[in-house]
Amino acid sequence: MTHWTAAQIPPQHGKLAYITGANSGIGYHAALELARGGAGVILACRDVAKAEAARNRILAEIPAAQVEIAQLDLASFASVRSAAQSFLSTGRHIDLLINNAGVMALPDRRVTSDGFELQLGTNHFGHFALTGLLLPSVLTAPAGRIVTVSSIAHRGATIDFDNLNWEHDYKPWPAYRRTKLANLLFGLGLHRRLSRARASAMSIVVHPGVSNTNLFAAGPGSGKGIEAVMAPLVIRLIAQSDAQGALPTLYAATSADVQSGHFYGPNGFRQMRGYPVEVRAEAQAYDESLAEKLWQVSEELTRVRYPLPG
Repeated sequence: MTHWTAAQIPPQHGKLAYITGANSGIGYHAALELARGGAGVILACRDVAKAEAARNRILAEIPAAQVEIAQLDLASFASVRSAAQSFLSTGRHIDLLINNAGVMALPDRRVTSDGFELQLGTNHFGHFALTGLLLPSVLTAPAGRIVTVSSIAHRGATIDFDNLNWEHDYKPWPAYRRTKLANLLFGLGLHRRLSRARASAMSIVVHPGVSNTNLFAAGPGSGKGIEAVMAPLVIRLIAQSDAQGALPTLYAATSADVQSGHFYGPNGFRQMRGYPVEVRAEAQAYDESLAEKLWQVSEELTRVRYPLPG
């Protein structure tokens, strides 16, 4: 059986990729390989210094790469709107919008500058707002793709609209799982809207399996309990590299075989590692009434309305 690898990325010359959280981990490797394929890449990151370091790493490996930096803090709607407006003012289109950035299982409840629980505010609301604001530039691309990175952590997740932002009884992992289910509901819901609008753009959802990125150190590894001690040990035992974890994202962004509204992840045991294939999410991810309710709540809270049929 032939496995799909980054070596199979078709030529990307003339395309532009806008990647959130591209300074490290999966986002960085997605940017690196797309740049290697000839695409222009925009590293949309909260920390500009880290983004500059990532750009220098890419240029050291690919001197002819076209790499830009956009300052973007997904935990601030003001920053999201500023970043979107800055890009839209250039008049260019986006061929590949990759919603990659995220935070994971923070030991203590924290909030965004707009008052939302930080994981949900960053992983879902920030990307929901950014995608809606940038959507006109994706729709003008010949065949735009929006790739949203979810996780196998969506398994067992629930959406409690009465405690959406965990004002009560905050739990780190259930809070993270909720955001990853929200990513799936959003990505699949966006596909349905694009289809109704007969748009040429695709919305695809992926997950990286269990990959060794800085999410673990910044999230569960940053606390003081046994989880903080065990997290790095477990990751060393079971995780694949961040470069391998980026393959589903790259597959969704570039392969002619992917389909809008489908879900892709690794082909190994329980989808924890391996090479990209189409996978199946848990049943709640395909609940259209739940997706519609989350969509309406997200539009209300972010004040971003999508220029697509409901």
